[in-house]
Amino acid sequence: MTVHDAIGVGFGPSNMAIAIALEERLQQRHPGQRARDAFNAVFLERQRTFSWHPQMLIRDADMQVSFLKDLATPRNPRSPYSFINYVHQQGRFSAFCNLKSFNPSRVEFNDYLTWAFDQLRDWASTGETVTAIDPVVESGRVTLLEVTSHTAEGERIRRRTRNLITSLGGSPRVPAAFQPAMADARVFHSHHYLAGRSRNPGARRYAIIGAGQSAAEIFMDLASDEANHVDLVARAYAPRPADETPFVNRIFDEEFIDHFYQLDAAQRAAFLEAFHHTNYAAIDVDLLHAMNRRLYEDRFLHPDRLRLRMRHEVSAVVPRADHVELVLTDLNTGRQYQQAHDAVILATGYERSLHQKLLGEIRPYITDFSVDRHYRLKSVREFEPTVFVLGSNEATHGLSDTLLSVAAIRAGQIADTLLASAGQFDGPDSLPAASSASRQHHARHESEASPSL
Repeated sequence: MTVHDAIGVGFGPSNMAIAIALEERLQQRHPGQRARDAFNAVFLERQRTFSWHPQMLIRDADMQVSFLKDLATPRNPRSPYSFINYVHQQGRFSAFCNLKSFNPSRVEFNDYLTWAFDQLRDWASTGETVTAIDPVVESGRVTLLEVTSHTAEGERIRRRTRNLITSLGGSPRVPAAFQPAMADARVFHSHHYLAGRSRNPGARRYAIIGAGQSAAEIFMDLASDEANHVDLVARAYAPRPADETPFVNRIFDEEFIDHFYQLDAAQRAAFLEAFHHTNYAAIDVDLLHAMNRRLYEDRFLHPDRLRLRMRHEVSAVVPRADHVELVLTDLNTGRQYQQAHDAVILATGYERSLHQKLLGEIRPYITDFSVDRHYRLKSVREFEPTVFVLGSNEATHGLSDTLLSVAAIRAGQIADTLLASAGQFDGPDSLPAASSASRQHHARHESEASPSL
């Protein structure tokens, strides 16, 4: 069985950025040679074709991050995989400049990512779902990892690797009150928004649960059809603006991660609480103003068509034959009442723990599911492979961990480390040996390690 230098699980933006960094480094070192011939890496992706948050590709919804923080530009501004090169190749460079905006539409950015994905197909094996990751034990030491995947046709494929990179994204967070009702097609998460609407073509009375960016975008999308009646239900006192001021935005810079990581656990938790509304349960200011204008106009055009039910909690969800009944509690008064809706949409965010189940078989060899500064699982001495975990380290790496903001720089660091481990790179950005770094970090921070992230 061929042993890979690296296997990536998932081929979304984070792992695509790593593939780009690997390709550019290898082309510098081996000009004219196919990059994958010099470094045997493959990224396994469940989808056959690329689509980034496809169920939230709502017209007029914009990115919340600058186009300059794409898959490559922060690491290599001359990269052919930059967003600027994409719009140039599409013949839209001047038109894009005339928009005078750093924030492209989500539909356009998805097209950019698809364009990059199509150029990186040599690094990916699509249509494969990774189902198991097992340790390969020799003489009491774990020397490799065996990755098992299945195709849609049922074929089982096994590969072995020295390095593993997991970038699995999030899974929809479903509050307890809604869990018994999720089998009903009329109750669905924003992760399935467009498909959920298609499954309910006759719906006219909608409830949106949440008060963040996704909730606001869905509210405006539904409100654009004057036949719809839309309630936005949230525990908050009012929809809150996202803080996008320049000094606060520094917390999303790659350089800030070093500072955040050196804080103790209590300081990190306090920081995350203080800046929670930069990334969660907050709405872009422009979108807030658009919502307010829409609500104002409807006060005299269509009274009671659009409502914000703030300081309300859903206590129960009862599917009926012709509607879904929500039992609402007014948190100011304690009063409970029922409200009928044709469809209920949960804009309640995501959990970031998919990797823990996938890596369950190596649990005896790792100290916990936390990572060192360089995103590597901390392991016992007898565990030789390096496992990088991306996108689930907010507790130790800060609010930028799940965002595109740091993807390119992080990808460069990981790519350099992978190449150094294969004797392909010895530049200044490569990281210290994983086993040594992990043991040193664990000794310094053993008392603050959390059981899971």
